[in-house]
Amino acid sequence: MNTLFTARAVRATPEGLLWEPSERWVRGRKGEVTVVDSQHPVLVWEPGVPVPLYAFPRTEVRQDLLRPAKNPPTDRHTGARAFYDLEVDGDVLENVAWALSAADLADHIVFEWFRDARQGLDHWYEEEEEIFVHPRDPHKRVDAIPSSRHVQVSVDGTVVADTHSPVLLFETGLPTRYYIPREDVRLDLLEPIGHQTGCPYKGIAEYWSWKGEANVPPHLVWSYPDPLPEVGRIRGLVAFYNEAVDITVDGEPVERPVTQAFEALSE
Repeated sequence: MNTLFTARAVRATPEGLLWEPSERWVRGRKGEVTVVDSQHPVLVWEPGVPVPLYAFPRTEVRQDLLRPAKNPPTDRHTGARAFYDLEVDGDVLENVAWALSAADLADHIVFEWFRDARQGLDHWYEEEEEIFVHPRDPHKRVDAIPSSRHVQVSVDGTVVADTHSPVLLFETGLPTRYYIPREDVRLDLLEPIGHQTGCPYKGIAEYWSWKGEANVPPHLVWSYPDPLPEVGRIRGLVAFYNEAVDITVDGEPVERPVTQAFEALSE
């Protein structure tokens, strides 16, 4: 039996959590204070949540900064048995960490990340790279591949993009995204807005809205001005939500997908 493969296998707890040891060096900071410094983190997936969290051995956490939670939630996280508030330099973050009831992870502490901007530490690092939004899932990958396919994008019957040099972005669990050079996009039909989102695989995106009267949601179009090196080919290119526009590839219409991320953005 391959012992290395066995050591890295995803495991399950009776509460429905999935977990897997990680070999990455992970650190978390609140202000200038390092709260977590771990070379033995564990990735934890909660039921129905597509992205993981990190759990850390207690010995690699500043437990002296943790206090039993004054107002612990009742149903926020699966398998949580005790919540903690974090106090750093007089600043208190409520329910920022919790212990798990699973026997395999009883000596670990899980920390909130950035899904709620009011919670969590200020900065997280894997090795020397700062990580945003949530830990990266080792079972997912993102590939940005140049193409010569003919891609057209229409909004309510108006062609807004037409290119033979797109970059296709294939991301596990998501629809193919078509990134288009700006010179092939009718930018005059779009209006930049002060909205940004972060992705741990791609970086920070900026957005545009549709200027016209079409029944489309805001934040329809985005671009990564300074993407992470792994997807550097999409730098400055423009992408549209397949869920809300009409896309044809080499003359064949692309079916509009349904995704949780788009539904949440449109609410």
